Amino acid sequence: MPETMQPVLTINQKRVLCALEKAARPMGAYALLEQLSSEGFRAPVQVYRALNRLTEYGLVHRLETLNAYICCTGQQRRANEVTAYAICQCCGHTEEVDATELNDSIRGRMKSRAFSISRTTIEIFGRCAGCVDTEPTIPHAG
Repeated sequence: MPETMQPVLTINQKRVLCALEKAARPMGAYALLEQLSSEGFRAPVQVYRALNRLTEYGLVHRLETLNAYICCTGQQRRANEVTAYAICQCCGHTEEVDATELNDSIRGRMKSRAFSISRTTIEIFGRCAGCVDTEPTIPHAG
């Protein structure tokens, strides 16, 4: 889809996107299902279909290590650029960070190897400013 075109979202896609926008942290599909059950969501497949399409549109990103989703805050990023997230191990606060320099470096290295990148997501775990003096409590599968 060209960058200038806005996707036409279904009702379910709008509801899932709205729930993620309001969330304080990334959410898994089953947490979304539970939250949206009062709005007619009855099966995980409804949530996964919406998440898959929102991901294709670049409106949502999947955080692999958390098995959760978060809204994209990047401004008009190309589909195959690097996306990086700083994830607090204490409170779960997750922030999309500028990865322009990483993108240029990774794309250059892969181009020299004749490797075509479809997507790259970097998940950086640590402590946010509010939790810097506390012990980590959220495990990651890294």
